[in-house]
Amino acid sequence: MKNSVTITDNRTNKSYEFNILDGSRGPSVVDISTFYAETGMFTYDQGYTSTASCKSDITYIDGDKGELRYRGYDISELALNHSYLETCYLLLNSKLPTKEELHDFDLELRHRSFLHEGLKNLFFAFPSNAHPMATLASATCALSSFYFDHLDINNEAEYQEMARRIIAKMPTVAAFAYRYSIGAPFIQPDIDRSFTENFLYMLRAYPGGKMHRNINGEDRIREIEIKALDTIFTLHADHEQNASTTTVRDVASTGAHPYVAISAGISALWGRAHGGANESVIAQLEMIGSIENVDKFIARAKDPNDDFKLMGFGHRVYKNFDPRAKILKELQDQLKDELNLNSHLMAIASRIEEIALSDDYFISRKLYPNIDFYSGVILTALKIPKSMFTPIFVIGRTVGWITQWIEFKKDKKAKITRPRQLYVGK
Repeated sequence: MKNSVTITDNRTNKSYEFNILDGSRGPSVVDISTFYAETGMFTYDQGYTSTASCKSDITYIDGDKGELRYRGYDISELALNHSYLETCYLLLNSKLPTKEELHDFDLELRHRSFLHEGLKNLFFAFPSNAHPMATLASATCALSSFYFDHLDINNEAEYQEMARRIIAKMPTVAAFAYRYSIGAPFIQPDIDRSFTENFLYMLRAYPGGKMHRNINGEDRIREIEIKALDTIFTLHADHEQNASTTTVRDVASTGAHPYVAISAGISALWGRAHGGANESVIAQLEMIGSIENVDKFIARAKDPNDDFKLMGFGHRVYKNFDPRAKILKELQDQLKDELNLNSHLMAIASRIEEIALSDDYFISRKLYPNIDFYSGVILTALKIPKSMFTPIFVIGRTVGWITQWIEFKKDKKAKITRPRQLYVGK
């Protein structure tokens, strides 16, 4: 006997029964796919707060427990003990790579990181002060014109090639977008450098590939910086059916090219309420200005008559501490010690964190620091330009988007997304 939910329309006293579906983890769902056909009504769920839009075996979140897993692996296990490329391989293949598989995967991404020469001309069509996110979304969409071949849904090799290409090229597109925005010449990828190191190299190097060196004659890209950014990429790799991932799936449902779907996801991510939040955190810390002003802004955040909100606190899903934020908090403390950092903004952020974690107002409302609160501070400590915070989110999330796109396309029951509405007009 199947478990079910019975809904009674008290206008007609007629009852309708809908099956309950159980997942391997998390809440069960009520299958209302036939609700309109049976009742003549739609369900109303503004913002999709109680709606499961798909079946997926990629990422699991328990917001009450503060739990995040990729393919069953806890996020702390991946972030602390595995590289971003290992995480990418896991998401794409449902298993961690062997040493040989990782070597081959890494080598392939290094060689796929170069852009088609024709694509470079696109950057020069933008205003010199264009935000890198605008350029990044446009260039990603343009990639579909260079790689427009139809994908055979039964050919796994084609899907892997398509996915690996976009993962490899995204750091290059992002670095080119930034360098164009500041009027600096493009730096080509260096296949002798790892994925994350190469991105920092393309951001920082001088023409000819030369790098600043410290007093010991070493490259300015330090291992602690590579590890920190690699960890941030891993923490951003996927996050279930968030706004940008839902956008990617929605565009995928139309049959659009996968890179067009990724471009749409980038545009959705740019929003201040989504991936742009880490940039907003730093902007707010700069506005607060000094530790002496923190109490005043905390009071404003608690005032019901003031619409001021602290950026980087609370989360739509997590009603406990964001597990990614816990990892970044430890990383921030490590950077502070190993890089001897004690920046002005970090001091303001630490004071806000100290108050919020001990104040009943924030605790009772479960307004804990989220990933954006710490990532913005860490990226600032790594001397990453503020305009590149969200593109870095894009680089990390690309593997999640393309994995979600593949999962959607392989679902034989998938349909074009078409929500309905409660009409209230004339």
